[in-house]
Amino acid sequence: MQNTPVSSLVGEEYEVEVGPVAHGGHCIARTEAGRVLFVRHALPGERVVARVTEGEETSRFLRADAITILDPSKDRVEAPCPFAGPGKCGGCDWQHAKPGAQRRLKGEVIAEQLLRLAGLTPEEAGWDGTVMPAEGDKLPQGEVPQWRTRVQYAIDADGHAGLRKHRSHEVEVIDHCMIAAPGVSELGVEKRDWENMASVEAIAASGSNDRQVILTPKPGGRLPLVELDKPVSVLRVDEKDGGVHRVHGRAFVRERADDRTYRVGNGGFWQVHPKAAQTLMLAVMQGLTPRKGETALDLYCGVGLFAGAIADRVGDQGAVLGIESGKRAVEDARHNLEAFPRVRIEQGKVESVLPRTGITEVDLIVLDPPRAGAGKQTVHHLAGLGARRIAYVACDPAALARDLAYFAERGYKVRTLRAFDLFPMTHHVECVAILEPAAKGS
Repeated sequence: MQNTPVSSLVGEEYEVEVGPVAHGGHCIARTEAGRVLFVRHALPGERVVARVTEGEETSRFLRADAITILDPSKDRVEAPCPFAGPGKCGGCDWQHAKPGAQRRLKGEVIAEQLLRLAGLTPEEAGWDGTVMPAEGDKLPQGEVPQWRTRVQYAIDADGHAGLRKHRSHEVEVIDHCMIAAPGVSELGVEKRDWENMASVEAIAASGSNDRQVILTPKPGGRLPLVELDKPVSVLRVDEKDGGVHRVHGRAFVRERADDRTYRVGNGGFWQVHPKAAQTLMLAVMQGLTPRKGETALDLYCGVGLFAGAIADRVGDQGAVLGIESGKRAVEDARHNLEAFPRVRIEQGKVESVLPRTGITEVDLIVLDPPRAGAGKQTVHHLAGLGARRIAYVACDPAALARDLAYFAERGYKVRTLRAFDLFPMTHHVECVAILEPAAKGS
């Protein structure tokens, strides 16, 4: 029996009325036949011609680009970046929207995810519905925040640096990324030939003048002599084990937050926006209000940003346990927090290490999980520790909402929620939710 061939709809065009924004940097529309389209480069309320970029006759939905704007939104602007638009760079989602509109759209996504996945209205989540810009990001129209202190350039077959197209391995060669921080742009990565390289990550620390590039060679590719426009440390990714190794210069960069210097080694995690670490640290401390002598957990602790801030506030009689899976991040966290004898950092996955600690109660918890969230098992374990306050830092509103629902099952309610636009021009947004036991009256 032969299988009936599935007909691709890529390239088909539909004239549609654009509906609400959806999670992921696109809006929802329907064809006259009722087929659902996820349309990029559109805004709610517009009438557009959408060209299908992904999907077949049997697909539940189709992905599409708005290639012609028939009736533009008042929130639409000309994309300032020449590499933004249908079929081009996939790094930014909202170059065509005014900054205030971008934040409104992100707020609508958060509200929709909270209601759909956690059953919470903004009021019930203690949220005023706004997404706050980072300090210094309110700029005149046409100017773009230069916030991205880490840019991973993909390298095409000819050795040219660029960025990936949306949901594609294809490279859009660029001569400048408008959202890159000045410290990244001044390296001049885009002007160099990167033959035999698969990718080049450029890092410009915001807490120091440290600059770093991390080279990932193609299989068998030889490392080039790296000469950039500014002094820079060079690291390489080993093709066998995926480890990051120093070629020359420092193996780490120095970052600053809460009046403390943090060492971040081998391209390890640090917030990308220059203001993000300080902004999130303050939001977490204001929400938790640590007291002298309290005990705390810092889960998915990275190089120790929140653990350090809490340790500073709970004093010599308090104690903090951090858990982090990355070996180099754990080494950095221990180095960064060596001034606090009552801080301990354990290496491993939270769901494995936490049960082995034997901890049965704790005063405060902060968790900053990866994009997928903490998950039901971990959340239920945390809810059983009786913390008076829990701070949940989330880079994905869907994962946040799912985990808030799991916390609610075990008696924790959201006290406050704050949202920050720490990824301008993209659909990403950062949230800080403060939870407390539902039985608590305040």
